[in-house]
Amino acid sequence: MSPIRIIQSALNRDELNTIAQERFGDMVKAVVDMDRKIVAIGGEMHADEEQVLMEGGSQQQDLWGINLYPGKKGDDFIEFDSMINIRPSQGNRSRGVEDADMRKRIREIVSSFID
Repeated sequence: MSPIRIIQSALNRDELNTIAQERFGDMVKAVVDMDRKIVAIGGEMHADEEQVLMEGGSQQQDLWGINLYPGKKGDDFIEFDSMINIRPSQGNRSRGVEDADMRKRIREIVSSFID
Protein backbone atom coordinates (compact mmCIF):
# COMPACT_ATOMS: atom_id res chain seq x y z
CA MET A 1 0.00 0.00 0.00
CA SER A 2 1.27 3.42 -0.87
CA PRO A 3 1.42 6.12 1.78
CA ILE A 4 -0.49 9.37 1.53
CA ARG A 5 1.30 11.70 -0.87
CA ILE A 6 1.07 15.46 -1.14
CA ILE A 7 1.02 16.33 -4.83
CA GLN A 8 2.71 19.62 -5.64
CA SER A 9 4.02 18.77 -9.09
CA ALA A 10 2.85 16.85 -12.17
CA LEU A 11 1.61 13.29 -11.84
CA ASN A 12 0.68 11.28 -14.91
CA ARG A 13 -2.31 8.99 -15.31
CA ASP A 14 -0.13 5.86 -15.19
CA GLU A 15 1.17 6.84 -11.74
CA LEU A 16 -2.36 7.63 -10.60
CA ASN A 17 -3.58 4.29 -11.96
CA THR A 18 -0.85 2.47 -10.00
CA ILE A 19 -2.03 4.18 -6.80
CA ALA A 20 -5.62 3.23 -7.64
CA GLN A 21 -4.65 -0.42 -8.14
CA GLU A 22 -2.95 -0.49 -4.72
CA ARG A 23 -6.09 0.69 -2.90
CA PHE A 24 -9.49 0.53 -4.58
CA GLY A 25 -8.79 -0.77 -8.09
CA ASP A 26 -10.21 2.00 -10.25
CA MET A 27 -10.33 4.99 -7.89
CA VAL A 28 -8.05 7.21 -5.81
CA LYS A 29 -9.36 9.23 -2.88
CA ALA A 30 -7.99 12.76 -2.77
CA VAL A 31 -8.32 15.92 -0.70
CA VAL A 32 -7.77 19.32 -2.32
CA ASP A 33 -6.51 22.32 -0.34
CA MET A 34 -8.15 25.24 -2.11
CA ASP A 35 -5.94 27.84 -0.44
CA ARG A 36 -2.54 26.20 -0.81
CA LYS A 37 -3.47 24.61 -4.16
CA ILE A 38 -2.12 21.18 -3.26
CA VAL A 39 -3.67 17.71 -3.31
CA ALA A 40 -3.26 14.76 -0.95
CA ILE A 41 -3.80 11.31 -2.48
CA GLY A 42 -3.41 7.66 -1.57
CA GLY A 43 -5.31 7.45 1.70
CA GLU A 44 -7.84 4.81 2.62
CA MET A 45 -10.22 7.53 3.80
CA HIS A 46 -10.54 11.22 2.94
CA ALA A 47 -10.25 11.97 6.66
CA ASP A 48 -6.74 10.47 6.67
CA GLU A 49 -5.63 12.79 3.86
CA GLU A 50 -7.40 15.71 5.53
CA GLN A 51 -5.43 15.02 8.73
CA VAL A 52 -2.08 14.89 6.89
CA LEU A 53 -2.82 18.22 5.20
CA MET A 54 -3.90 19.85 8.46
CA GLU A 55 -0.72 18.62 10.17
CA GLY A 56 1.14 20.38 7.35
CA GLY A 57 -0.60 23.69 7.94
CA SER A 58 -3.83 23.46 5.95
CA GLN A 59 -7.09 24.80 7.37
CA GLN A 60 -10.09 22.46 7.43
CA GLN A 61 -12.41 24.98 5.76
CA ASP A 62 -10.11 24.91 2.70
CA LEU A 63 -10.15 21.11 2.30
CA TRP A 64 -12.55 19.24 0.01
CA GLY A 65 -12.72 15.50 -0.61
CA ILE A 66 -12.99 14.01 -4.08
CA ASN A 67 -12.46 10.70 -5.86
CA LEU A 68 -10.34 10.42 -8.99
CA TYR A 69 -10.93 7.75 -11.64
CA PRO A 70 -7.73 7.46 -13.72
CA GLY A 71 -9.47 5.36 -16.39
CA LYS A 72 -12.13 7.99 -17.07
CA LYS A 73 -12.06 11.28 -18.96
CA GLY A 74 -13.79 14.64 -18.75
CA ASP A 75 -16.34 15.20 -16.01
CA ASP A 76 -16.26 11.49 -15.11
CA PHE A 77 -12.62 11.75 -13.96
CA ILE A 78 -13.54 13.62 -10.73
CA GLU A 79 -16.34 12.59 -8.39
CA PHE A 80 -17.28 15.13 -5.73
CA ASP A 81 -18.25 12.78 -2.91
CA SER A 82 -16.82 12.69 0.61
CA MET A 83 -18.03 12.74 4.19
CA ILE A 84 -15.56 15.57 4.92
CA ASN A 85 -17.57 17.79 2.56
CA ILE A 86 -20.61 17.88 4.87
CA ARG A 87 -20.28 21.39 6.28
CA PRO A 88 -23.52 23.15 7.09
CA SER A 89 -21.55 26.08 8.56
CA GLN A 90 -20.08 26.66 5.08
CA GLY A 91 -23.39 26.14 3.31
CA ASN A 92 -22.53 22.63 2.10
CA ARG A 93 -25.06 20.15 3.47
CA SER A 94 -24.19 17.09 1.39
CA ARG A 95 -21.26 14.79 0.65
CA GLY A 96 -20.89 16.55 -2.68
CA VAL A 97 -19.50 20.00 -3.42
CA GLU A 98 -22.65 22.01 -4.00
CA ASP A 99 -21.06 25.26 -5.22
CA ALA A 100 -20.42 25.17 -8.99
CA ASP A 101 -17.57 27.70 -8.76
CA MET A 102 -15.88 25.59 -6.07
CA ARG A 103 -16.17 22.48 -8.27
CA LYS A 104 -14.61 24.44 -11.15
CA ARG A 105 -11.71 25.58 -8.95
CA ILE A 106 -11.16 22.02 -7.69
CA ARG A 107 -11.04 20.77 -11.31
CA GLU A 108 -8.48 23.49 -12.16
CA ILE A 109 -6.23 22.57 -9.22
CA VAL A 110 -6.42 18.84 -9.97
CA SER A 111 -5.77 19.37 -13.70
CA SER A 112 -2.70 21.46 -12.88
CA PHE A 113 -1.12 18.30 -11.40
CA ILE A 114 -2.62 15.42 -13.35
CA ASP A 115 -2.49 15.29 -17.14
